[in-house]
Amino acid sequence: MTTLRVVLGDQCSAGLSALEGLDPARDVVLLAEVRAECTYVRHHKQKIALVLSAMRHFAEDLRGRGFRVVYSRLDDPANTQTLAGEVARVARQVNATRILCTQPGEWRVLQDMRGWEEATGLPVELREDTRFLCSMARFRQWAGDKKQLRMEYFYREMRRATGLLMAAPDEPAGGAWNYDAENRGAMPAGVVPPAPRRFPPDATTREVIALVEREFADHFGDCAQFGWPVTAAEAQQALEDFVARRLPRFGDFQDAMAEGEATLFHALISAAMNCGLLDPMAACRAAEAAYRRGEAPLNAVEGFIRQILGWREYVRGIYWLKMPDYAGTNALEAGRRLPWLYWSGETAMACMKSAIGQTRDLAYAHHIQRLMVTGNFALLAGLDPVEVNDWYMVVYADAYEWVELPNTHGMALHADGGVMASKPYAASGAYINRMSNHCRGCAYDVKRATGPGACPFNFLYWDFMARHAERFARNMRMAMPLRTLGKMDRQKVAAMRAEAAGFLAALDRGEEPGLTAPARRTSASRRGPDTSPSLPLPIPAPRRRAPGPG
Repeated sequence: MTTLRVVLGDQCSAGLSALEGLDPARDVVLLAEVRAECTYVRHHKQKIALVLSAMRHFAEDLRGRGFRVVYSRLDDPANTQTLAGEVARVARQVNATRILCTQPGEWRVLQDMRGWEEATGLPVELREDTRFLCSMARFRQWAGDKKQLRMEYFYREMRRATGLLMAAPDEPAGGAWNYDAENRGAMPAGVVPPAPRRFPPDATTREVIALVEREFADHFGDCAQFGWPVTAAEAQQALEDFVARRLPRFGDFQDAMAEGEATLFHALISAAMNCGLLDPMAACRAAEAAYRRGEAPLNAVEGFIRQILGWREYVRGIYWLKMPDYAGTNALEAGRRLPWLYWSGETAMACMKSAIGQTRDLAYAHHIQRLMVTGNFALLAGLDPVEVNDWYMVVYADAYEWVELPNTHGMALHADGGVMASKPYAASGAYINRMSNHCRGCAYDVKRATGPGACPFNFLYWDFMARHAERFARNMRMAMPLRTLGKMDRQKVAAMRAEAAGFLAALDRGEEPGLTAPARRTSASRRGPDTSPSLPLPIPAPRRRAPGPG
């Protein structure tokens, strides 16, 4: 009786439910590198290198603990290059009598797993993923028949349930549940954030990087600055470094942006957490302990814990509650193709250039860059949610659909019509100017909404408001900007809308008024670009996610 225990690339966790009760004498653990998982979107090279290196290190750790491991390498000629194919092949190879796995993080993988019994002729046991702090049953119970699901109230329930930052059973530490109002400071001049802990690639990671550069040469980004933790021990070191050196000021500046400062006081642990190298509760406890010792202020620790205990658990709950139909929603009827500048960074908008440039180099940008720069521009410009969602899936090392889709589709694009957030997070250039120093050296003038040099975020913002004024008329949180729009001179509104139309038409042609040289490409494949300058860019029609199972 041999059980084949399947571990996915984002499940490199010693406490994984699929490994509970593992019998070293009879059970076999399978980890499989497959091309299909590297290319269903053309992931950033650093994302692929991170996951494959983490898998190889985890496999060696399991072997060192005396477990029998079958590891399918990407370049093995026998590799079928699909997850289902490798499960079937290895099940035959080891004479498995059943298959055991942990629930995956993505709907498409769950659909694949549901076909394993028929493909192999073996029973398949699918266990809950207990690494998360809120079970799906508990989230569904909390959601109940509520007309609106709001993260703040879910977060309070999770604080009560876990005891994190609680002074008494129903009394939060400091007397308030949320210190978001104290998390919005801009970076003062002269403040230099400490560099985060980076991990030079070891022999295993260097081997993986060489494989990625060879097999996925046309994927986005490169691995020149790869420094992600690839083991649980390294992830723990990254967490400890953050708590000691950056957490104390994280709260003050977590929404700030600064030219030339990619990481500021952020933790950079989401990539390790999302592939299973770091336990979310352990991260929360470490931050809480710093607060209890007087080493980090409450606004920093609460803000950090809120992102994990609140947002991370909430978006996962929304994803599994609303899928598969959620991915096909398009409440604002947005349909413009993703412009090439999202891949190239070739733009005169300083904030967009900075966010996209560091994304290409590091496979990382913090939440405000994602929400209020690249996401805000996509919202205002009416970019196709399918293409925008896939861009976020391609470019970030921490991107998995369960966390990416609700954050992008719902929070940034408002494509879900308000499931995730009660209002669209639309903002003009004034917000970016308040939270960053990007505007100081920008080719555009953040104080202008029309005419030569006008900031695109300004005229796009008011065009967005005018375009959707009727839709948002009954939304109380949109009342103030709509009143402002209603009081504006009609000729000014018309001028801004004409400016927006001209700017977007130029982007559609592969141009941008503020650039001294035209952009080289007009749009990109929804699977990701071919970034080789010497090759033509393939532009197939976008593949639409079909609602419903399968």
